[in-house]
Amino acid sequence: MSKLTRYVVGELLKVFLVTLTGMTFLMLIVGLAQEAIRQGLGPVPVLRLIPYAIPNALRFAVPGTILFAACSVYGRMAASNEITAIKSLGISPLTIIKPAWMLAFLVSLLAVWLNDLAVSWGQQGMRRVIMHSVEQIAYGMLRTQRSYSCSRFSINVKRVDGRTLVLPTICIQSKDGSPATVLTAQEAELRSDPEQNVLSLRLTNGRVSVGDRVTMVFPDTIEPQIPLSDASRSGDAGGSPSQCPLWRINAEILEQETHIQNLRQEMATEVAYQMLTGDLASLTDPSWAGKVNRIHEAVGRIHRLETEPWRRWANGFSCLFFVMIGTPLAIRMRNADLWSSFAVCFLPILIIYYPLLALGVDRAKAGELPPYSVWLGNVILAVAGLWIMRKVMRY
Repeated sequence: MSKLTRYVVGELLKVFLVTLTGMTFLMLIVGLAQEAIRQGLGPVPVLRLIPYAIPNALRFAVPGTILFAACSVYGRMAASNEITAIKSLGISPLTIIKPAWMLAFLVSLLAVWLNDLAVSWGQQGMRRVIMHSVEQIAYGMLRTQRSYSCSRFSINVKRVDGRTLVLPTICIQSKDGSPATVLTAQEAELRSDPEQNVLSLRLTNGRVSVGDRVTMVFPDTIEPQIPLSDASRSGDAGGSPSQCPLWRINAEILEQETHIQNLRQEMATEVAYQMLTGDLASLTDPSWAGKVNRIHEAVGRIHRLETEPWRRWANGFSCLFFVMIGTPLAIRMRNADLWSSFAVCFLPILIIYYPLLALGVDRAKAGELPPYSVWLGNVILAVAGLWIMRKVMRY
């Protein structure tokens, strides 16, 4: 490695690492504070969230900081006529630009890994911490607001005495669309069991009703249990294609294809049987719409699964394409004010790149565009960067 290359790489790394540390710390604090306020978390659960939140903070901070480092270093070098001096010695500007591209390539590989780690291990870990803290969260909100609710579970109380809920009304929504179960009692107590992933409701002197009917009155104590995932405000911790690790996606696609094939075979068998028995009226039964919808849902899941690898690689390699346009643009501007160079580079990225990425991801998940369309924003940045690079090489 030449002295010139070592000099450029050293300058880039210094700016990149210092900026990355500051940006990651800031995003981590803001993200944890928002999650703590939204979920009502105490200090201990927030501290447990930190390891899982770091990859998520890094995946958002890395592309911006590598662009900031490139704009800072090459803008300063151009403003102090270092680029001009290198040209006067007969050295091509590519000699000092290639190190930035190589560094951005390596950082892009790291960013791909961070994207995969953040959406699989990180987000699921945060949901798990919140789910296991549901008892503390619920008691905290019941003491201050007299109510706690999530999508499938809610509690309203008159007051809280220590751990005793006075005159609680508990509503548990069913998953199959049947009427909700409502429990009322003189007093109650919540206890979570993270090992069994259940929340126990110890109720004394009350009744249980389903819909408009009273099904049971109990003068003593009962202790029903519900899954922590149903009682938590963190939502479902798994199952979404966006949370599936890259190594698992191909297997998930094969499972969905097998599932679709089985559904179609079942429908074909049922249709054949009804036609053979002369039961033609059953062919227009409304239940067929539900069976068709199940196939459409499975096909939609395949589209989302197929899009995920392309999206994560495109997100990760945005680091390289940001540097490809930021480096020559900073040289052309010849401005030592690093914030001006960064703003001029980042503004078109904000206006063009991210909307194109969002559009490509949305249409690819819907099956209207091929999965590789998520790279359209990166391709446009590369073309623009190479066009500006021609001017740097000529002038």
